[in-house]
Amino acid sequence: MDNLAPLFMSDFDYSFSHRHQVQNFEDADVFAKAREFQTILKTSRDMGFYPYFQPIQENLGPEALVRGRKVVMLGSNNYLGLTTHPEVRKAAIEAIKHHGTSMTGSRLLNGTHEEHEAFEREIAEFLGKPAALVFTTGYQANLGVITSLADSETVVFLDKLNHASLFDAVKMSGARPVFFKHNDVDDLRRVLAQCSPKKAKLVAVDGVFSMEGEICPLPQIVTLCREFNARLAVDDAHALGILGDRGQGTSAHFGITDKVDLIIATFSKSWASTGGYVAGDKDIIDYIKHHGRSMIFSASITPPNLAAARAALRVMIKEPERIAQVARNAHKLKRGLMQMGWDVGPTETPIIPVTIGNDLTTLMLWKDLLEAGVYVNPVIYPAVEPDKAMLRLSTIATHTEAHLDTALEAFQAVGERYGLLPKNAINASR
Repeated sequence: MDNLAPLFMSDFDYSFSHRHQVQNFEDADVFAKAREFQTILKTSRDMGFYPYFQPIQENLGPEALVRGRKVVMLGSNNYLGLTTHPEVRKAAIEAIKHHGTSMTGSRLLNGTHEEHEAFEREIAEFLGKPAALVFTTGYQANLGVITSLADSETVVFLDKLNHASLFDAVKMSGARPVFFKHNDVDDLRRVLAQCSPKKAKLVAVDGVFSMEGEICPLPQIVTLCREFNARLAVDDAHALGILGDRGQGTSAHFGITDKVDLIIATFSKSWASTGGYVAGDKDIIDYIKHHGRSMIFSASITPPNLAAARAALRVMIKEPERIAQVARNAHKLKRGLMQMGWDVGPTETPIIPVTIGNDLTTLMLWKDLLEAGVYVNPVIYPAVEPDKAMLRLSTIATHTEAHLDTALEAFQAVGERYGLLPKNAINASR
């Protein structure tokens, strides 16, 4: 299985050391790494264990049409089930009718519509922040925020399991990255204490970690930021629509929104679209607006994408029961898996990581589960540590009891087939 490892670029591999290294400069070819990679791809495909870029014929929300058959979708970030909501679909269609398919330019020049500014006001009000700024993607939001505020005189403190976009943003900004152990406030204190008081400091963390489903210890991080005069940015991509009574995210979950400097999130999960935002004080948002290169030099978010996200926000506010339902679904699925004996870790959210360990076993389980009608996401080295390969599951508010029972039955069957379940475990699928 070692020869398959380079397939899977890590969110966390900051050095990219696994990439093909050209030794003979006289014969160097920029395409050499691609030729080598093609060999690896062919091997994995021939073995029948290539799990990525699976074409989905139709997105049905809690189900999907894959390879001509319906499967239970446990591999989606469509947490509130709004991608197929009639009001969200209608909003996107109406936006195309009235405003076309594209703004054909950047926000700075001709790509700002009054709808953009209206939605920014809605986001700010919803989150309880003075101002907000919309980006074309969530990835670009992180790039725009970090690269506009941080430079070579800045130290950015990053949880080791942060999303790749935060790592990339720091690298592009020229700031010095300092990593601390995952969710370890003592280690964050240690590295903050080692930093010169003369350095500008920014702590950037995920509110909910995308693979582990864990919530960051935000209150303690806020306390440390105040003690060491550091600013705080929280990437709420997987917390929006999940945490807080109204789905406002991590800071609302802890009741400390006023103590978090910047809240960043994407539209591509709970808000059923593509895009992103940053929210904070007006003068800071204005600065990012005029210095965030990922927005200034990118085409504006399209009218239908903007309208879909805006409609999703309104549905989320109008139907808060979706937030409670996705949590109930996650609890049922997690409880059932734990009763069987699967290791799901300390997840507190609809993200449920099932740790398998061995890469090849993980891919075999992924294949068998798909054949059994359950779509999950396999995550292997180097996206996780060696021998920590996992299947990443996530629930949707519109999953029914029957969907979750089907998934549990499939996990029971494959677990027994591969001898992965303890003999005294409860059969939660029956």
